[in-house]
Amino acid sequence: QVQLVDSGGGLVQAGDSLRLACAASGRTFSNCAMGWFRQAPGKEREFVAAISRSGSSTYYADSVKGRFTISRDNAKNTAYLQMNSLKPEDTAVYYCAADRNTIVPHSRGYEYDYWGQGTQVTVSS
Repeated sequence: QVQLVDSGGGLVQAGDSLRLACAASGRTFSNCAMGWFRQAPGKEREFVAAISRSGSSTYYADSVKGRFTISRDNAKNTAYLQMNSLKPEDTAVYYCAADRNTIVPHSRGYEYDYWGQGTQVTVSS
């Protein structure tokens, strides 16, 4: 069992940066691939980024590639999403997720086993 707590969201201006954190409880964090997803009002949840168990492999949605960086610290049981050059269209609730059944990062939300509660990111123009 893994419990995830998202934090770090806030209200920023376009061009600013934010770093989200996903703190995990339990001893299996290092055995999980981790992902970040987001959901804007009136829209479906979409994939943002994912990282392998070891952190050696990452995968990004085209819309955030080059601006966002996913990372993890297995010693601290924490995953991060560094978001730079934020745009108004990045406004959404961001959720971290953990997949205990895969090594490689992926965008298939339905395969993730555990989810955080979400943190709001609002980017003003």
